[in-house]
This record gives sequence, C-alpha cells and structure tokens, in this order.
Amino acid sequence: MTQETTRVRQVVDWGAALWAGIVSGFVFLGLNLVLTPYLTGMTASVFMRYLAAMILGTSVLPPPADSVTVPIVLAALLVNFVLAIIFAIVLAIVTHQWGMIMGILVGALFGFALYFINLYAVMRLFPWFFILQNSLFAVSHVIFGVVAGAVYEMLEVEKYVPVDDLPVNGVAVDDVVVESRMEATHG
Repeated sequence: MTQETTRVRQVVDWGAALWAGIVSGFVFLGLNLVLTPYLTGMTASVFMRYLAAMILGTSVLPPPADSVTVPIVLAALLVNFVLAIIFAIVLAIVTHQWGMIMGILVGALFGFALYFINLYAVMRLFPWFFILQNSLFAVSHVIFGVVAGAVYEMLEVEKYVPVDDLPVNGVAVDDVVVESRMEATHG
C-alpha cells in the first residue's frame, strides 16, 4: 500500500468578494441615504455630494444641497462602489478560510475599524465628512462589514490549490493536508 500526501491551501473566491462588495455597498449607501436626514437634519442628497466631492472636488458641496445632478450621482456611486468592492476584497482575503459566523463577526470588527479609519484618517483629507461623526455612520460601517462578510461566505465556492515545496514541519496555518491511500496490487 502506498500513501500519497498532497498539501493544499484554500484560495479566495474573487467573484464572491466582488458580489459581497456590491451588495454591501448598496446596503451602506441605502442606510446612509435613508437615515442621514433623521440624524443630521440634512437632506439625503448631502451624503451623495460628500461622496462625489472626493473625486469632483469641493465645488459640488455648496448649496443648494438638496439638488443633485447626474455627474454628482455618478461620481458618488463610483466612489461608493469602488470603495465597497475594495473593502470587501480585503475582508474576503482575511476571512476566506472561515465559515459564516466568523465572516459575520470579523466583518463587524472590520466595519468598525473602517469607521475609525474614516474618522481619523480620511476626514483629514476630506474634512466635510466631519458632520457624519455620529452613531449612524459607525453603525452603517459595522453593518457594511457584517453584510460583506455574510454575503462572501454565502456565495463562496471553496477551492483548494496544491502547495508545492513546503517543508513537512513548516506547513502554513492555512494549509490542509489531503491524504489518499492506494493499494498496490501484486500480480
């Protein structure tokens, strides 16, 4: 009888990560558009202007804040979904080896971390976001992470690839050993 051992590692499902970014981007945008007027007293279009100003510049910020043009909407959607997809890909890279519960928990922590990154780093570059330093913005980031983690885990097709040239005692944490036994027949 011969024994063959193959070391494999799980790879990220890029398609699932892309869809996780799109879905969580919709949820994040929707939450902020619907709830911003209730918590800040501003119209929902202000949030769109804030996003658009990241690439169009501050000229789109001044009143009338309740009017939104096609270029503003397109720029806001571009910023929202590009960032959502990038963040979902990063989350997928971190969580792809775990299941649904860890995807959700790590996603929530990831979303909360994104909130603090936005609060302390991004707002230095785009100071108009200071008005969004509130519980809604924090919660919407956490929900973004939860949705991204859950959608990724729901859509992920687990694939494994062989790992070549790993020392027997130096197997990486994410590697799985697959053994198959074949019986030799003697004639």
